[in-house]
Amino acid sequence: MAEKYPKLLLDSEEMIREFFEDTRLLGIVAPIKDYQICWHLNNRLSMDLRVNNEIEIQLTRKKRNYFFSVYEFTEPAGTLSHYIYNNRFDGEYLLPEFRHLDFLWLMKGDAVTAEEILQQRIESVKAIMGVQLVVELTNEKIKNKGHLIF
Repeated sequence: MAEKYPKLLLDSEEMIREFFEDTRLLGIVAPIKDYQICWHLNNRLSMDLRVNNEIEIQLTRKKRNYFFSVYEFTEPAGTLSHYIYNNRFDGEYLLPEFRHLDFLWLMKGDAVTAEEILQQRIESVKAIMGVQLVVELTNEKIKNKGHLIF
C-alpha cells in the first residue's frame, strides 16, 4: 500500500511579496523593438542590458505558448539589477491590465529608493526617440504580479 504524503502548497502570495521587496517598476510606451529600446538605454545610461533567455517568461493561453523576452543588467558597483520585460508577444500581453504599455522596467535592489535617481532615469528614457510615455507603476495597480517573476 502506497504511503500518503501531505500535499505541499506553494505560497505564491508570499513569493510575490518577497520578489517585489526593494523594487520599482516603470511602464514604457514606445512602438519600437525590444532590442532597440535596450540599445538606447545602454547608450544613454551606460548600461549593458542583454537578453537573458533563461529568465524568459512563458505563459500559456488559449492552448498556445507565449514567450516574453527579458533583458537584464546588474550594476557592477552595487546590488541594483535592471530587467526590461517585453509586454507584448503575438497579440498577447504579459500584464493584460497594462495593454497600452510596450515595455516594463523592473529595478530590483537596495538603491531603488532614491527618488531623484529614479526621476533622472525617467527623464533619460523620455528623451529617447520613439518613447511616448514613461510612468511609474505601483504594486497595488498590478493584478498579475506573478507574471513578472522568473
